[in-house]
Amino acid sequence: MAETQNKTNAAAMADLIAPVRTRILLACAIQAVAAAAGIFPFIAVAELGKVLLAEPPIDAMRAWIIAGIAIGALAVRLICLTAATMITHSADLDLQLDLRRRMTAHLARVPLGWFGDRNAGLVKKALQDDVAALHHLVGHSYTSMVSAVVAPLVALSYLLWVDWLLTIAVLVPVALGMGLYALQYRGYGEKIQAYNRALGDVNAAAVEFVQGIAVVKTFGQASRAHGRFVDRTSAFVAYFWEWMRGLLVVSAAAEIVLSPPFALLAVLTAGMVMTGAGMVAPLDVLAFAVLAPALTAPFLTLSYAQNDLMIARQAAVRISDLLATPKLPAATQPAEPNGPRVAFNDVRFTYDGKTDAVSEIDLVLESGTVTALVGPSGSGKSTLARLLPRFWDVTKGRIEIGGVSVTNMTPETLYRSVSFVFQDVQLMRASIADNIALARPNATNAEIETAARAAQIHDRIMALPHGYRSIAGDDAHLSGGEAQRVSIARALLADAPILVLDEATSFADPDSEAAIQEALSTLVAGRTLLVIAHRLHTIKGADQICVLDDGRMVERGHHDALVAEQGLYAQLWAAAAQTGGTMEAAQ
Repeated sequence: MAETQNKTNAAAMADLIAPVRTRILLACAIQAVAAAAGIFPFIAVAELGKVLLAEPPIDAMRAWIIAGIAIGALAVRLICLTAATMITHSADLDLQLDLRRRMTAHLARVPLGWFGDRNAGLVKKALQDDVAALHHLVGHSYTSMVSAVVAPLVALSYLLWVDWLLTIAVLVPVALGMGLYALQYRGYGEKIQAYNRALGDVNAAAVEFVQGIAVVKTFGQASRAHGRFVDRTSAFVAYFWEWMRGLLVVSAAAEIVLSPPFALLAVLTAGMVMTGAGMVAPLDVLAFAVLAPALTAPFLTLSYAQNDLMIARQAAVRISDLLATPKLPAATQPAEPNGPRVAFNDVRFTYDGKTDAVSEIDLVLESGTVTALVGPSGSGKSTLARLLPRFWDVTKGRIEIGGVSVTNMTPETLYRSVSFVFQDVQLMRASIADNIALARPNATNAEIETAARAAQIHDRIMALPHGYRSIAGDDAHLSGGEAQRVSIARALLADAPILVLDEATSFADPDSEAAIQEALSTLVAGRTLLVIAHRLHTIKGADQICVLDDGRMVERGHHDALVAEQGLYAQLWAAAAQTGGTMEAAQ
């Protein structure tokens, strides 16, 4: 199973770096020349030692030739290293740009509903952290691995030419160190995945604790919430220590055996023994003393590169998973709607392919009318409303705007026709002006200000440090009600003829509620409105009220008629009247 997973990870990474593979191979070839050239100065030291320590007269010409070769090799190494580094970093920058563009382009085609049930951290991690994880691999690790292979091979070839018997003695620490590293990395893939899961639990517990601290303290549960966080962190520490404790001795032994001092000690010991036995010439030991570290030190580089490779493979899988997220099908025959009349025809939708979230919905929203969706929590109100702006595609049936199916509209056409204001307001980390002009980036400052005034938020914006240029979340810290009014200004500027409204005042403070209600009265005027009602008294005058229960429409009509029927709506109305006017309070 682990082997299959590793192959999958490797395949995902190979697909992602395919656009820059040629440049990586070119850089690796140049790096191989640099690595080989880097060994020649050490060989030159050994050969110069033989010349200078030989019986007089000294061969000065040979000495100068060897020195010249060493200097030339250093120059070649410098040039090749510079070239290889420039190529890999250029490839890395292009790859990061390409991946981020691909992901943002893909996310633009993913159903809007996909973002509602996933942590925004998933997208952030893929776009930033996981793409950045590929940097070290592309920019450094591949060339480092080439150097770690080529340099020892060149050194080994020279040492075999000098004395094969002493070379075998030098290779003993290398074999021992490689065996220790193989033992250290056994099962590493599964353990690092468990590590990531444990760390994710800690992060989730931390976010839960911080975001809910006000609530848990209010109800005297702070110690309980803190206890959950401590339990997660303790479990993470216990797992990490158990894993690391088993590796400490092996890892330390491997690094000691493959360290240059140990290699030098081994070669000097073997050289002394063999020289005493007359098996090796004393001057030949010099070559081994100089080059033996070149056989062992690169293995430390390989171990670090192996770790980078594993991290990059896991990042590549997450990026590939994001790129594999199903997209909304593009319109095959794009068409323009003929007016804002909306029709739900036998609409059915399921999230999991098994249980219907809504089913058998037939509903018409005539141009300029107000339709309210009411029902118990979980009855399908939000799901049905979000099908209109195509947060998801229906499983069965058809939704039309002006006689055209929403699936036959381009996104630009659809969102010129439909805008929405929901309770969970999302402001980009951009200026307030840019947030308002999100649907119309070319809007003038005057148009933006007019929309803000109509949304009752202009005065608050002008009180910010930089007015409309203030950055949301930076120097513009808005309350929930204020952010809601910015989203209303955004919808006003978009000026779509159809509006989906999740009653925006449900969780507003009293000071904001009146301003939001006034802004909404401006927003909904003359539009075809589909509203998710939480406060039943706000939709008494709706043209039609649709009562949902368990995903089905069980009642439809005007307020007075529905109350008279003594059905579910009448029960909700009576309960809401006793509990402050909201269905949530009544349930």
